[in-house]
Amino acid sequence: MSLKAINERGLVLLGCGKMGTAMLEGWLVNGVKPDSVTIIDPYPSERLVELQAEGVRVNVDLPASPAICILAVKPQMMGETLPQIKALGNGETVFLSIAAGTPISTFEGILGIKTPIIRAMPNTPAAVGRGITALIGNALIDDAAMAMAEGLLQAVGQTVQLDNEGQMDAVTAVSGSGPAYVFHLIETLAAAGVAEGLPAEMAMRLAKATVGGAGELAERAAEDPSTLRVNVTSPGGTTAAALEVLMDEGRGFPALLREAVKSAADRSRALRG
Repeated sequence: MSLKAINERGLVLLGCGKMGTAMLEGWLVNGVKPDSVTIIDPYPSERLVELQAEGVRVNVDLPASPAICILAVKPQMMGETLPQIKALGNGETVFLSIAAGTPISTFEGILGIKTPIIRAMPNTPAAVGRGITALIGNALIDDAAMAMAEGLLQAVGQTVQLDNEGQMDAVTAVSGSGPAYVFHLIETLAAAGVAEGLPAEMAMRLAKATVGGAGELAERAAEDPSTLRVNVTSPGGTTAAALEVLMDEGRGFPALLREAVKSAADRSRALRG
């Protein structure tokens, strides 16, 4: 990230809930000076009050031309909160929105068409530094602005750049909503273990560790997930018996996940109108 620009001109964070706090903690660890950060949040958390004591500026006057302003409030609160930072629009401040479902055109309509705007979709594993965020900017975003935004978001995980804003609906359906699919997998895997005779607490511990460990292995391994799957599947063995059910084109994961992701993407398109 462009630490010099941020530390000299300032960073504004509109909304500091769980995601905002996770990002803030990452920025501070990575060299952003506490007194260069200005937070606007009507209900500061206990942690934010602690960070305020360390120098973070909370609910005070905004810097005149901050390097970047991150919009981290819920979409339904945008209309109420954006007027507070509208004066920063049509200038040199880059706006980075992590609000789900709100297109760039909405921000251009409120902040001005000369405003550099980046739309991003992070996901909840950002809270433990394992998130992944997709980004797309408007025509006013140059390489330096995108690099600054990516640097800030990489404090809580990985980033990818999209080719066009229309891809954001698919991102929402895959990685934005995706953690909920995995949590449900853990729930149902544990329940299946209980049905086969395991104590509930043990089944849940096994399911959590298995899903978490497999995900870590998939990210670290040189092989792709298909190869990893084949490597642990002995012909005629227990894994093969299970995969025969899960990989069934009509009733297994292929059909279910296609339907689920399409449903989420369709809903994302409907919500943005």
